[in-house]
Amino acid sequence: MQRVLHKASHFRRASRYDPLSYALRLSSATSLSSPADSTILPDQVPVNGASKEHNDLPSFLSYASRVGLRPTTTTYVGTHYEYTVASCLRRLGFSLTRVGGVSDLGIDLLGDWTLPTFPTPLKVLMQCKALNRRLSPNVARELEGAFVGAPAGWRGPDVVGVLTAPKSATKGVQEALAMSKLPLCFMKIGLGGRVEQCLWNAAASEKGLEGVDVTLKYSPERAAEVEAATQLGVNTHGVEREIVLTHKGKILATDVADDIKA
Repeated sequence: MQRVLHKASHFRRASRYDPLSYALRLSSATSLSSPADSTILPDQVPVNGASKEHNDLPSFLSYASRVGLRPTTTTYVGTHYEYTVASCLRRLGFSLTRVGGVSDLGIDLLGDWTLPTFPTPLKVLMQCKALNRRLSPNVARELEGAFVGAPAGWRGPDVVGVLTAPKSATKGVQEALAMSKLPLCFMKIGLGGRVEQCLWNAAASEKGLEGVDVTLKYSPERAAEVEAATQLGVNTHGVEREIVLTHKGKILATDVADDIKA
């Protein structure tokens, strides 16, 4: 079976053994409302937040300090990363609520993804892997399994599964995502919240990502610094940039300046 890679603005075909044959969109340059009924069915995750003690990164940091939760613990690292991901993806059109916990059934964040290429926001279920190692291909199967435990509002046809991690997707992960019949997306997001890579499979393209492009731009905080340095003739190579999504040349749901060159 041949698969097609859509990269930049062209298509090409390749053999099944060529990693570029997999249908992935790459950039290797590297208020969700809670339902009134809070009853949790055996195969559902709660969508009204995972904790009564915190609901965003600032409140979690305050809670962790109050109870003496050490930053080296798995709970601290995982929760911190989940809130960081939810926050940094707002500029890309995501509205996410943390649901991770003992009964999350593999889902860490739930919400919507607003894209101009789709008439209504896409439903999103997300897994966040705050790991210092590269992911193995089985994460794709785990992400597929998350669809099974999703709440009723996230079981329709217009649902995308998103996996985030601080490390880039390996060839094996890319191949596993590409072969899935479910709409899946991968994002490399650093522990500090910088989005460095975004790729998705053919099924996700069909759900509303067709025509969306990925590029790198300076964040608003660094754009002014880069502009000033450029005027002074200072070399700006190595200054951190992060991805933005564009459609027909227009940046989607982002606060990154349009006039800053990639």
